[in-house]
Amino acid sequence: MFSISKRSAVEPFHAMDVLAEATRRRASGLPVISMAVGQPSHPAPRAALDAAKAALDDGRIGYTDALGIVDLKQALATHYGERHDLEIDPARIAITTGSSAGFNLAFLSLFDAGDAVAIARPGYPAYRNILSALGLRVVEVPVAAETQFTLTPESLEAAQRESGIRLKGVLLASPANPTGTVTGRKALAELADYCAANSIAFISDEIYHGLTFAGEETSALAVTDDAIVINSFSKYYCMTGWRIGWMVLPDRLVRPIERVAQSLYISAPELSQIAAAAALGAEDELDVYKASYAANRDFLMRRLPEMGLPIASPMDGAFYAYVDVTRFTNDSMEFARRMLTEIDVAATPGLDFDPLEGHRAMRMSYAGSEAEIAEAVDRMADWLN
Repeated sequence: MFSISKRSAVEPFHAMDVLAEATRRRASGLPVISMAVGQPSHPAPRAALDAAKAALDDGRIGYTDALGIVDLKQALATHYGERHDLEIDPARIAITTGSSAGFNLAFLSLFDAGDAVAIARPGYPAYRNILSALGLRVVEVPVAAETQFTLTPESLEAAQRESGIRLKGVLLASPANPTGTVTGRKALAELADYCAANSIAFISDEIYHGLTFAGEETSALAVTDDAIVINSFSKYYCMTGWRIGWMVLPDRLVRPIERVAQSLYISAPELSQIAAAAALGAEDELDVYKASYAANRDFLMRRLPEMGLPIASPMDGAFYAYVDVTRFTNDSMEFARRMLTEIDVAATPGLDFDPLEGHRAMRMSYAGSEAEIAEAVDRMADWLN
C-alpha cells in the first residue's frame, strides 16, 4: 500500500469546510446564509465581464508568458502610479493564478526547507499551512492591542529570543484577515527597515487593498523596493472564481519566480488576465460595492456587541468581524457547528486563525448583501437570547 506524505498532514482550512457544509445544506433547500468566507456578493465589474465575453467570442484563449500578458502588467503599473503615486516597472510584475499561487512562488523562491518565517497570530491559516507543507518553520507572533494588532520589530525580536530561531522571512497582511488591522506607513517603514537590517525577506499581503475604512492604506512598495508584494483581484474587484492575482518583485527575484512559475503553473488563465485588465478601470462601480460593505460594517459594529459578541480587534479594513464568543462558549468549533445546524448561519471558528486562543473567537464575513447580513444577525439574536 502506498504511503501519504507527512507534508499533507496540515490542519484543514475550517472556513472552507464550513462553506462546504453550508453549500450542502443550501442545496437541500435550507435557507442558509454564509458569513464563513470572504466571498463578495457582487459580480465582477461589467467591464471585466464584457472583456471576457469578447475574448470568448474571438475564441483564441491559450497559454501566455509565465509572468502574464503585457497589457495587464502595464495596466497594473499605471494603477500603482494613480493610486499610490509609485513608478513601477511592468517587468517587475508577475501575474499569478490567484494570490495563493503568489504565496507558493514567493516561499519556494525565497526559502529553503527548514527556514523560519514569521506570521501574525491570529492570521490567515493558509500562510501556516502552505509554509508547513513546504517544509518551512512557522513562527507565529501574537498580535494584540499593545502592538496595534500588527507585527513590530520588537515583537519579532521577542519571538526569536523565545523560540531560539532566527528568521529568514516575515509575512505581513494589511488590511489583515481576520483582525481587520491596517498597518500605516510609519509602522510599515519600521518593519521594512528591520527586515533589511537583518537580511530578512519582507512579504506584504495586500489583497484587501481598496477595502480600507479607517487608517492609512499604504503599499509596502512606498517604503521599500525590496518588498515582495502579493495582491489579488478576488476581494475589491469581486473576482474570486477567476483565480487571478499578481506580485510586484524586486528585480533580482523576477527570474527565479519566472523559472518556478513556468513549471508549476505554465501561466495564469488568459481569459482571467484579459478580464482583470478591464477591471482595473472599474473603480466607480466597485466603490459602490465597497459602500455596501461599509454599511454592513457599521451595522455589525453596533449590533454584535449588543448581542454579547464584543469585537475582538479593529475592523479598519477587509470585510470581517472577529468577535469574542466566550460569553456563550469556550469551543468556537462546536459553536460554529451549532449555529449552522440550528439557525442556518455559517461563520468561521477562530481556531482557523489562532491555534492557541481561537477557541474563544469567531470570524464573520460581512461581504454579503445588506439584507443577508441583517437577516443573519436577527437569527443570531433570537438564538443567543
